[in-house]
Amino acid sequence: MSHNQDFLQNDFELVFQDETIQTDVVYQGQSFWKDVWHRFIQNKGALVGFVFIVFLVLMAIFAPMFSSHTYDSVIMDHVNLPPRIPGLEKLGIFNGTHNGVNIYEQRGLDNVYYFFGTDTLGRDIWTRVWVGTRVSLYIAALAVVIDMVFGMTYGMISGYLGGRVDIYMQRFIEILSGIPNLVIVTLLVIVMKPGIMSITIALLITGWIGMSRVVRSQVLKLKELDYILASRTLGVKTPGIIKQDILPNIFGQVIIMSMFSIPNAIFYESFLAFIGLGLQPPMASLGVLISDGFKSLLAYPHMLLFPVVVLAILMLSFNLLADGLRDAFDPKMKEM
Repeated sequence: MSHNQDFLQNDFELVFQDETIQTDVVYQGQSFWKDVWHRFIQNKGALVGFVFIVFLVLMAIFAPMFSSHTYDSVIMDHVNLPPRIPGLEKLGIFNGTHNGVNIYEQRGLDNVYYFFGTDTLGRDIWTRVWVGTRVSLYIAALAVVIDMVFGMTYGMISGYLGGRVDIYMQRFIEILSGIPNLVIVTLLVIVMKPGIMSITIALLITGWIGMSRVVRSQVLKLKELDYILASRTLGVKTPGIIKQDILPNIFGQVIIMSMFSIPNAIFYESFLAFIGLGLQPPMASLGVLISDGFKSLLAYPHMLLFPVVVLAILMLSFNLLADGLRDAFDPKMKEM
């Protein structure tokens, strides 16, 4: 027995009343580099590090121009002057006072200003600090070039060719890495004068080893994947596979490793200068300034304070930048 039943308009109601739920959302495609940039600018620490690096680079280039003294000009009448900055001296800070005595007025230097003071030979610490920062930035750029050119090339060749070539190349690296860097620099100093050239050669000898190992491990992992096999099957030669298929996939790790190697290289140069194996006076580097300031720490702490602060900010900024780039290129690494 069937019953006919008529449905009215109000007998049914929609479960989802909100029309936006029923609308399909189309997300705009975003390239890899835009995605990296978006993640990078969201990292406040990395942005702070980047801003400080730009600031220090600009100061290293232009700050010595604000002083009438060169990094090696000796003025014996201006020995051991404390910092004195126009404008701030009226606030009671950086007013040329040492142990309650205004040294500038005591010596009759009324119109003389040294932003960071002077050292035991009357040299302007402001100029010497920023000239020394140039040396540290040169070492930073050198570390990146060495990693990119030597480390990446060596690691890719070793990892991709594999077999006996890989074995011989890795044994050579083990021999090099078994020799302490300090021994290499000491041997170079015996042959050459201690200075920026001996540090450069020491970095060229051993500075790329860490990068080559990272690149090799990445290449060993990538070269067994299907798309590499497909390229080989289609007749793409080894240089083309490395350039088109492997290099773009390891470039993020290469940049990250390069950024992390910069603070180590800067500290390496400063340490060598501190123990007397780096740049020699009157040349200025942050390590040389720290070594000189350490000798007068108790009597004139300003000689040590400014180069230490600049070196600390420089190394911290590169570490923050490297950490931000790591998270931007590979967010999963943050969880490791």
